[in-house]
Amino acid sequence: MSDSEKTENESTENVENIVDNTTEDTNNLLNTAMGLKDSNPKVFFGAIAAIVVVVLIVIMSSGSSNKLPQTASKNLSIGQQYSLQGANSNNNVKSSISMVAAPGISAFDDSEEEGSDRSCKQQPAGTSIKILDFQNFAGKKDAFAQVEVLSDGNCLGRKGWVLAIDIQ
Repeated sequence: MSDSEKTENESTENVENIVDNTTEDTNNLLNTAMGLKDSNPKVFFGAIAAIVVVVLIVIMSSGSSNKLPQTASKNLSIGQQYSLQGANSNNNVKSSISMVAAPGISAFDDSEEEGSDRSCKQQPAGTSIKILDFQNFAGKKDAFAQVEVLSDGNCLGRKGWVLAIDIQ
């Protein structure tokens, strides 16, 4: 027998011994656990609950510490001219921006208003405007802006409120 064959046989025997020892240890652990289940079930099930809690804590606490990206707030100024552009719209697609009579979520529901002039409530993207005032909403500073339409057309000089994120 050559030296390489002897080394290979010894390695195989070592691996078999390790596998046998691991199997025996696992069987001993299972027998101890089953014995504990029969002799003291409160401790047995308490240990299982503790293991589950530890696993849940590890799963819940893992994850990246990267913060979600946030859009940079624009420095808008009262009296300056800007244009309307939907915050979530593509420049290739013309979207419309809602201009409402009062700031707030309920202002966007005008379904019950009768005889209201709807022609100026939806302004096309690119409409030139001037900011007149700001309004905080839901803890966000300057969430709404009161604007005056400067673009030529039926809505020239009309005033209303738009979301500040829709102003470019």
